[in-house]
Parts: sequence; C-alpha cells; structure tokens
Amino acid sequence: MAHIVIAPYDPRWPELFAEERALLDAAIGDLAVAIEHVGSTSVPGLGAKPIIDIGVALRTFEDALHCITPLVERGWVCMGEFGIPGRIFFRKPTSNPGPGQAPNGVGRTHQIHMYEQSHEQFVNHLALRDFLRANADAAAEYEALKRRLAAELDDVEAYAAAKTEFIRDVLARAHDAGFRVAAPHG
Repeated sequence: MAHIVIAPYDPRWPELFAEERALLDAAIGDLAVAIEHVGSTSVPGLGAKPIIDIGVALRTFEDALHCITPLVERGWVCMGEFGIPGRIFFRKPTSNPGPGQAPNGVGRTHQIHMYEQSHEQFVNHLALRDFLRANADAAAEYEALKRRLAAELDDVEAYAAAKTEFIRDVLARAHDAGFRVAAPHG
C-alpha cells in the first residue's frame, strides 16, 4: 500500500483547479450549477494530499447521467457513488503520479465529487472549506491531525475515517459562526 503524503501548501493548487475548471465547464457547463475547489488543497496555507478535489453541483442528481460520457471522453474514470449515496465520483488518472498522488496505489491528479446542489456532502464541503479559510487556528489543527494520521496509517479510507470526528467538530463550529451547514440525514 502507498504511504499517505501530506505535502506543504502549493500556491499552484488554485491554478491547477482553475485550469481543470475551465475544461469541466467546456464539457458539462450547462449542467453544472457550480464547480468549486474543495478539500484541503482549496485552503491557502494548508498542507494536503496533493490531489485537487473538485465539487460539482447539479440541479438534479439525474443530470449526473449526462455528465459521465463527456467526462470519460476527456480521460476521467467514473467510480459511481463510491460509498456515498447521491454522489458520482471521478478520478483523473495519471501514469506518472507525483509523491502523494497514488494513495492505495491509484495514481491521480484530480477528483470530482458530483452532487445535486442541495446534497448534504456538497453543502458541507463548502462550509468546511470556507470555515478553514477564515480560521487559521482551525486550519492549523486540521493540518496537525492530518500529518499525525498520515504518519500512523497507510490506508486512505482509514485515514479519511479517522478525520471524521474533527470534521464534525469544525462543521459544528462553522454552524455556530453562521456558515451554511447541512444537517446530517438519518
């Protein structure tokens, strides 16, 4: 299994997102309500796995069916819901991954998380990003946790699961600070 790498913040990450956003807009622009840079690479100063996460919001989940072919034709790999109901997940593969771009042995440079615009996960991706951008102390706490977990764990799913409690806490703080946060389902 590949080691999880938390790279120092790279000021090129927003540029890499912007380049890919333009390509996505050309491929699915009329279907996308929003194409957002999400995840740790979207927070200035925050160390992250060097894979650009992109959140795509659609009017309806069914619109995702019309996005799959244009994205696959442009080299994306569709993974279906990939463990999150109501999400369509894509990877942009690379045969030459840089350090940290092949967690669990699968090389990729970008990932798309595609949801209906009101989906809890999409709303919370934005709330987490925006809160961390506005709160350097919370971002520093998050980076310290990620570095510790990366040193302890080799499995990216276990790594993600181990961050859940911290993310829930940050979302609660974001809610208290007036950020739009989705209530969990269930």
